[in-house]
Amino acid sequence: MNLIKKKDKIFVAGSTGMVGSAIIRHLNQKGYKNILANNKTFLNLLDYSSVEKWFEIQKPDVVIIAAAKVGGIFANSNFPAEFLLENLKIQSNLIEVSYKKNVKRLLFLGSSCIYPKFANQPISEEELLTGPLEKTNESYAIAKIAGIKLVESFRKQYGFDCISLMPTNLYGYGDNYNLKNSHVVPAMIRRFVDAKRENNSSVVCWGTGAPLRELLNVDDLAKACIFALETWNPSHKDSPKILPNEELTYLNVGSEDEISIKDLAVLIAKIVGYKGSIIWDKNKPDGTPRKKLNYEKIKKIGWVTSIDLELGLKQTIEDFRVKFSEGLLRD
Repeated sequence: MNLIKKKDKIFVAGSTGMVGSAIIRHLNQKGYKNILANNKTFLNLLDYSSVEKWFEIQKPDVVIIAAAKVGGIFANSNFPAEFLLENLKIQSNLIEVSYKKNVKRLLFLGSSCIYPKFANQPISEEELLTGPLEKTNESYAIAKIAGIKLVESFRKQYGFDCISLMPTNLYGYGDNYNLKNSHVVPAMIRRFVDAKRENNSSVVCWGTGAPLRELLNVDDLAKACIFALETWNPSHKDSPKILPNEELTYLNVGSEDEISIKDLAVLIAKIVGYKGSIIWDKNKPDGTPRKKLNYEKIKKIGWVTSIDLELGLKQTIEDFRVKFSEGLLRD
């Protein structure tokens, strides 16, 4: 029996972002039609009173928190106060108001950056808070850890049915291609597509190219979110536990696709058809050397990935080209 119903009013916070829009697409495909999106004109997620008033009017049954201030190494390193403060406000406002307004299920989306920089690999849920974080995205990671713990605390203290998922590095349809604040896949796609179009002899990429990254297509994450909402009850005796008698309220969502940054650049160049050279700017930071999630716990309750990396990259590159041709990209 599903833990949510097709008739439920589902609020997707962050509905216009890559993750939120993917979740809405897949909710629609599965027959969930009563979906609420956040209109910034009427709902300011950074303002508690705005969130509370909106909930009073809309009365959602299920809340999915896909809203966050996100960005790559450059943005995280240069705007740490914004990343910490804005994410803390968004998630705490939504979680607290959801509880007070009797939302029946809530899903909070975290990030794999919550885990220590030198965590044991592949990283299991038990690694949380066992060591120092990667400095280049520490503020964002701290905010997400606070969100996980807030979910855990509301569930423990108040019996509020809330859960969290920790996705690995995402890419896919609807990504952010701004070179100053995008993540590695969209940044590389833009660089190589631009270089091919402009007939440039070389492309400069950050770091050494040595770090390994696990990549998950956003459509796979959307499916995982709906799967978790429909089926995962942390209180069930057969659900994964953090300790023998302690509920686990957050699960990793990973993939089988792990690739070095250097090999990723080569693969994207091949798909794009770029024939020039790739130069590595070793004065730029590498970030975490490896970040591979152990996602055996969610696999054991029935979820698996379905989108191959090369196919997913081809679809994502086509998404970028369409956006560029239609003038939808902004620097």
